[in-house]
Amino acid sequence: MTAELLSNGLLVGAAALGLVSIALLWRVVVGPTTADRMVAVNVIGTSVVVIIALLGAGLGEVGFLDVALVYGLLNFLLSLGLGQLSLDGGEPR
Repeated sequence: MTAELLSNGLLVGAAALGLVSIALLWRVVVGPTTADRMVAVNVIGTSVVVIIALLGAGLGEVGFLDVALVYGLLNFLLSLGLGQLSLDGGEPR
């Protein structure tokens, strides 16, 4: 009973975080500045990592945590790339 309640709580938390991530898409589309868009993309990526980890814990699938770790590393590299692109003013090297 307690394990089922915990599992359901983790799944509800993942769903709530998913809704917040969907709401952040508005900031990515509208802006108003490039920095706002970059931060919103980074927050969405981090939220997806947490959602995958919560789903893995809630469903009892340990493999999801590996996927969350790899996605977190890719999100970090995306942040570095976007930062470099913004410093260069959008010009490729």
